[in-house]
Amino acid sequence: MCGNHQNFDAYAFSKQPGFDEAAVRKEFAKAVPLKTVVVYCYDPRIAQVPRLVAEEFGQTHPGNIVTDGSGNKIASTTNVFEVCVAGGRAYDALRSVTVAQHLFGIENIVIVHHTHCGATSFTKEGIIDAYKQEHEAEIEQLYPAESICISDYIASLEHDVQLMRDSAGTPKHTNIYGYMYDIDEEKLIKVTQSLAA
Repeated sequence: MCGNHQNFDAYAFSKQPGFDEAAVRKEFAKAVPLKTVVVYCYDPRIAQVPRLVAEEFGQTHPGNIVTDGSGNKIASTTNVFEVCVAGGRAYDALRSVTVAQHLFGIENIVIVHHTHCGATSFTKEGIIDAYKQEHEAEIEQLYPAESICISDYIASLEHDVQLMRDSAGTPKHTNIYGYMYDIDEEKLIKVTQSLAA
């Protein structure tokens, strides 16, 4: 344990005197005009994906930081939040979507896979066996088999859009889209969608 023991509770909303969860939630909803959550890979070659998604939907990213009279950073003008996970897989983003809806409200979820993705370089059997041999660890039960790698881009996007739609933590009023990002062409290609009823 580090010797520097700062009082991090001073920065936790729930630790403040008179904490009112409902009131704090209302303030969060006003702090950021969130409309879209984009789920994409942490590959640095596709760092521009959130900006391109914002352009595709006529929104703003990264936006500007809003400060109060004391210079405290209290909000943002962005419409797009980012969830970066290996391969841009929906399974890893489910909790983030639930939290984004609870705090800010969302209209769209955009799941983006990309060309030349590392998640296409291995099979579910390959990574499971490698962990057994290299780390003496059994990971087969850790993750759903269909969310471990990408063996087919279209099938993966269709699966992820449906997984997101079927999650109880995904609001029913959201539109969910599956896109491919072509690294070489630097463009988004819509593959599938599930629009709100």
